[in-house]
Amino acid sequence: MTHSRKHIVIVGPAHPLRGGLATYNERLARELQKDYQVTLLTFTLQYPNFLFPGESQYSNDPTPDDLHIDVALNSINPLNWLKVGKKYAKIAPDLIIFRYWMPFFAPCFGTFARQVKKNQHTRIIAITDNIFPHEKHFYDTPFSRYFLGCLDGAVTMSKKVLSDLKEHFPNTPAAQNCSYHPHPLYDNFGDKPLREDACQRLNLDPNKQYILFFGFIRKYKGLDWLLEAFFSSAKSLPNVNLLVAGEFYEDSQPYLDLIQNSGYSDRIHLHTHFIPNSAVADYFAVSSLVAQPYKSATQSGVSQIAYHFNTPMLITNVGGLAELVPHLQAGWVSEPNIDSISEGIVSLFSGGHLPVIESQLPELKKQFSWESMVKQLMGIGDR
Repeated sequence: MTHSRKHIVIVGPAHPLRGGLATYNERLARELQKDYQVTLLTFTLQYPNFLFPGESQYSNDPTPDDLHIDVALNSINPLNWLKVGKKYAKIAPDLIIFRYWMPFFAPCFGTFARQVKKNQHTRIIAITDNIFPHEKHFYDTPFSRYFLGCLDGAVTMSKKVLSDLKEHFPNTPAAQNCSYHPHPLYDNFGDKPLREDACQRLNLDPNKQYILFFGFIRKYKGLDWLLEAFFSSAKSLPNVNLLVAGEFYEDSQPYLDLIQNSGYSDRIHLHTHFIPNSAVADYFAVSSLVAQPYKSATQSGVSQIAYHFNTPMLITNVGGLAELVPHLQAGWVSEPNIDSISEGIVSLFSGGHLPVIESQLPELKKQFSWESMVKQLMGIGDR
């Protein structure tokens, strides 16, 4: 079969894998499909089970019937990288877009890409979430250099990652042909439901206000800081509760001990399981504020869900978070410490800021379009 339209391959998580990366890649594929032929190339094995901290890597949702998904890559099998690379060298897509979020995948991605490039036709770029991961490893720099060395260009989703790319890998084509584009809006979770209905589905009291911590729980995300800050502010905000929605990706016991010893355990709601896409809207509908008390960060997809549902945010001034959430426009920017986070919570709920911020979000979020992201990717890919 011949195709007059450009063929683009997106390499990274997609169904049957679950999570924010898969959601992003599938949304990007749908945007690209308006003008191009698109294949999503995903993993038969993404992580060995002993390296995956959550309950399951796989989605219970039905396979999307509007996307072409090739489940073929094995992240730890070099023979597979060569085989699938030769397959795609023969297919000869016009452009391959890698989703690069941690150096663990660099050997797989880099070897696959080098096989494909033997066809002297396919251009290869990456959306780089991170150059260096939140949890450091001895192999981060050499692995990233191996992968970045085979790219024709890159788009970063935070200025911090753009700076890392240019500073640490200046001689790679990726660093010489790169640009920044903010994480586009997660607009694929449907409309915001009625708050009362969402509270009923989540078994929450609609007469209370909720601060939402959303997404998987790892040390760098600062849930412990948020808990301490909430306990400090709880007495002055008697109608405000904390809702934690997402899987523990580390030992839960230190967090549970904090809650148990706080005297405020009745005001902490733990929904610490994987949140399917079909339930995301309910969590944002019930919440007055989304808290991202991160200790380190580049960018966050959680911010882009909050924008979609016009939910004010509290963030810490780390990485690229403040690029997305300007102070007192889209939310509150705290310093990365417990006292500053607590001060932000009290100020937002008692200072009349939340309704003002909520009214400003519809205009602010117009900058985060998928159309703009595609235009930038294609510009980098065509250079």
